[in-house]
Amino acid sequence: MRVLIPGPLRDYTANAAAVSAEGLTLGSLLADLDRRFPGLRFRIIDEQGRIRRHIKFFVDGVQAKDLNPALDSATEVMIVCALSGG
Repeated sequence: MRVLIPGPLRDYTANAAAVSAEGLTLGSLLADLDRRFPGLRFRIIDEQGRIRRHIKFFVDGVQAKDLNPALDSATEVMIVCALSGG
């Protein structure tokens, strides 16, 4: 499936704005991404296995509140980082 990567995380994906990954759930998709792009998961998932506060996931346009949403090969996942500044 297609995963859209936000600018702040593209250092992990060799500046790719979109990558392919596999998984039956959002959690397994992130495990696949981390195997291919080491360190990426830690930037978006905390030590307790929860989505970090400044990260949002959208699965086919619907916000995912946890890592349990089921996925299929046609799913598009978008990772969004919150902006901050002054």
